[in-house]
Amino acid sequence: MSRVNSTEGQLGFDALLSAAETDNRERRFARETAHLPAEMAEALPFFRDLLEAHDAAMRTADVDETMRLREEACQLARKLDGGDGGILAHADAPAYVLARETAAAPGTVPIWGQTGSFQITVKTMRVRIELDGVFGIGSHACVWPGFSAHAVDPDRPFVSHTGYRSFLGIYAEPVPGMTPERFVAEIIAAHVERQLKGKLVAIEERYREKAVEAV
Repeated sequence: MSRVNSTEGQLGFDALLSAAETDNRERRFARETAHLPAEMAEALPFFRDLLEAHDAAMRTADVDETMRLREEACQLARKLDGGDGGILAHADAPAYVLARETAAAPGTVPIWGQTGSFQITVKTMRVRIELDGVFGIGSHACVWPGFSAHAVDPDRPFVSHTGYRSFLGIYAEPVPGMTPERFVAEIIAAHVERQLKGKLVAIEERYREKAVEAV
């Protein structure tokens, strides 16, 4: 009487379990995303409506709805990616395409959830802002999006000696009625007051040419 190798049997059983888990996960994902478009042509108008709803949730300080909509945006991008998680893997990955095709016009303040580049003035300092959207770093951990600040006038004092500074992981209480423009201005002003003790710093000469090119 022959014996079944227990190691081979266990490996076969493990493979069956793994396949079953994958199948269940795929079916669950299909159920959860059944209402979402599967093609980019239909996804873009859907995503624009989602951004409008996200903006309304942010302006009313509805944190639960804000985070729900961000999760739905990620689910949409995953569905467009065939269920995979590489929604930000390269420049033409679904999340980047969605964000790029719905970005605010250059120089225009975006709504909450849009990406965009615009200029503000904090006291006498002119700053170009690049605001993250729903797919930004930490968007599932923080209500407030990250953004980067670039000097518009390299020959004048700024918040850093490089002419650039990123602001990520911003934790603050939700505020009804807060706009993206006011938000970034208040964060930068608070940084100057607290971290820089109210004093801006000169941009080093080696960074000034790069700052000019970036404006």
